[in-house]
Formats: sequence, C-alpha cells, structure tokens
Amino acid sequence: MPELVTPQERVFSAPWEAQAFAMTLSLADRGLFTWTEWAAALAAAISRAPEDDYYCQWLTTLEGLITAKGIATSEELGRYQRAWDNAARRTLHGAPILLNQIDLPR
Repeated sequence: MPELVTPQERVFSAPWEAQAFAMTLSLADRGLFTWTEWAAALAAAISRAPEDDYYCQWLTTLEGLITAKGIATSEELGRYQRAWDNAARRTLHGAPILLNQIDLPR
C-alpha cells in the first residue's frame, strides 16, 4: 500500500512532538490557558530563538505556561521527565512505556 503522506508533508517528526501538541490542546480545552495566551507565549519563544527547533520551543512554552499558572512546579516537571526517561531506558524497543512507582523516587 502506498504511503499517504510523504516525509516532507509530515507534521510531526517524532511521537513526542504529537504528544506535546495533544497535551497543549487538552490543557487549553480544560481552560487552563487561552489560545491567545498560548499564541503570545509561543511567538515570544520563537522570536527569542528563531533558529531553535519548533517543537522544542513548543514544549518549553508549554512547560513555562504550566509553571506560570501554578499547575505544576518546575521541580515536579523535572521529576516526571526523569521518570519517563528511566521508564524508557528499561523498555524494549517497540513496547509501550509504562511508569512504575520505582520511576518516581521522592
């Protein structure tokens, strides 16, 4: 079966980009920030470093809004990032990554 989307047409280069996009949509849908706030924050990040990867800026902007709104602290975000990294390292390629309590030390 032929590929429906060519690599040049792909919106996301990696699964984490799609996940960051989906998290942003979900948080905005829940009213945690407005699209106007999101657009202004992302535009500011891009204007500060236009050469940086777009989805890295996207994720940094999302993390910034989450901490600015008091949804989570930067320490909590770091804890979960380390937890996902630990879980990914022990997961076989192609298998779903699952967090366990061992991934979330205090």
